[in-house]
Amino acid sequence: MNWLRRVIALLIAASFATACSRKPVQTGPPPPEVLVTTVKPRDVPRVLERVATLDGFINANINAQVQGYIVSRDYKEGSVVKKGDLLFQIDPRPFEAALAQARGTLAKDKANQVKADADEKRALDLFNKKVISDSERDTAIAAAGSARANVEADEAAVKQAELNLGYTKITSPIDGVAAIATAQVGDLVGPSTGPLTSVSQLDPIKAVVTAGEGPFTDFISRHPDPDERQRYVNSLQFDLILGNGEVYPHKGKFYALDRNLDPKTGAIRYEVTFPNAGSNLRPGQFGKVRFVADMKKGAMVMPQEAVTELQGNFQVAVVDDDNKVSIRPVKMGERIGAMWEVTEGLKPGDKVVVQGLQKAREGTTVAVKDWTPPADALVSKSDQAKAR
Repeated sequence: MNWLRRVIALLIAASFATACSRKPVQTGPPPPEVLVTTVKPRDVPRVLERVATLDGFINANINAQVQGYIVSRDYKEGSVVKKGDLLFQIDPRPFEAALAQARGTLAKDKANQVKADADEKRALDLFNKKVISDSERDTAIAAAGSARANVEADEAAVKQAELNLGYTKITSPIDGVAAIATAQVGDLVGPSTGPLTSVSQLDPIKAVVTAGEGPFTDFISRHPDPDERQRYVNSLQFDLILGNGEVYPHKGKFYALDRNLDPKTGAIRYEVTFPNAGSNLRPGQFGKVRFVADMKKGAMVMPQEAVTELQGNFQVAVVDDDNKVSIRPVKMGERIGAMWEVTEGLKPGDKVVVQGLQKAREGTTVAVKDWTPPADALVSKSDQAKAR
């Protein structure tokens, strides 16, 4: 038994010494992590986004048509007004006096015309009976004609006086929202003193957009037929992104394209209308107009940040099934928002490194995670920049 105990003790001591003499196993660093996207053909919407400025559908400047002193302002500034609502009242008394004078002159000349017409008739009868001379007859005819002309001139003067009196009541020519007044009660105003206020029709409201000459030329080349081009723009639906980043809940429609490009900026203006029943949108607001221009069928696209350009040549980092990286030359096509179409060098199913390119060297092993595209990946930022 003592012999057995000694053997067991020796074995325990030997195993303990062996364990103590072992060195810990050295492990290498983990493979670097990269984000990849899988390339596959798909129909890609080409989304364009451009800066827009809101403006009233109709902006009516309210001017005084006659000179006089403002005696009342009859609307609440910033309120909704209807066509025909009274906005300002100019002192009507001078114009009432002018109208009364014009009517008096007309009445007097009408009485003169009655006498001149009777004298003309008698002169013709006497001339036919050879009682008066040709000269006397002609004098009576001329007097009657002059009297009729005076009456016609007086009638025109009465109409003008009535118009001038009517112009003392300054009314709204449209339904809309009236601006803050630039003239106050007691001001002397007239045709040359500038607008008293303005009224804007805000439903619908216009978004004014500018497109650069390059995008405009591209648009014409894609739609050369005028009738087809008009049908195309009428079919578009527009989103309005407000200044706070929110998307306006109502869709917009194409309204008009300007006749010419601005020679100073090389841009052309077009207008999109949006419903605005509550007048929540106001002229002068800035935003962005976004719309789907067309669909790119069966395009193989990848994020632009995945492509490395070197002296006009393009290459991407591709990860194989063993998570090894290979650098592959590619040919690129059209840029679609933040994406880029690949025309040669890749096949469906290839995994391309999007983020972590500095870690993805030829032949290295990497840890792979899927890349998630941002929500506006297909929005064309380059077209937006050109439009500015």
